[in-house]
Amino acid sequence: MTAPSTFGLSSEARNLHWLLTNLVEEVPGIRSVAVVSSDGLLLLSSDPGRNEEARQVRETRTGPRGSAADLATVVSGVGSLTVGAARLMDFGTVKHTMVTMDEGSLFVMSISDGSLLGVHGSAECDMSVVAYHMALFVGRAGHVLTPELRSELRKSLESEPTGSAR
Repeated sequence: MTAPSTFGLSSEARNLHWLLTNLVEEVPGIRSVAVVSSDGLLLLSSDPGRNEEARQVRETRTGPRGSAADLATVVSGVGSLTVGAARLMDFGTVKHTMVTMDEGSLFVMSISDGSLLGVHGSAECDMSVVAYHMALFVGRAGHVLTPELRSELRKSLESEPTGSAR
């Protein structure tokens, strides 16, 4: 995976990009990652279009259909559903959610202030390894994901050329 351009971003935003790139490159079986704000907007994502292997994954339809925004929508929906369920059952806050399917897994973990980290993993991924590395990401990213940084990340996504995602 080639790191997305972080030119012009604050050191905090560049650090989050680095953490996300490191998560994708270091953990076997991760297909895509999205960081989503509490209002469901994509803040940061892996860019599966940046290398040939990921293009082949998309062509064989083993990855999620559509763009990073689609993963963000799914992550936001799952997050909202689990938060509503926890409130209804009076179980407290949701820490993480895992959905296993025949051909892969979806992991959703709370970051801070309602922001979520979502990971789409292959069927062969080690779920405990993915969850561990997600917790590391959340621990490192949670304290810097301020309203100002979320705004900066949204603006950087909006200024990207069509079809390119971070």
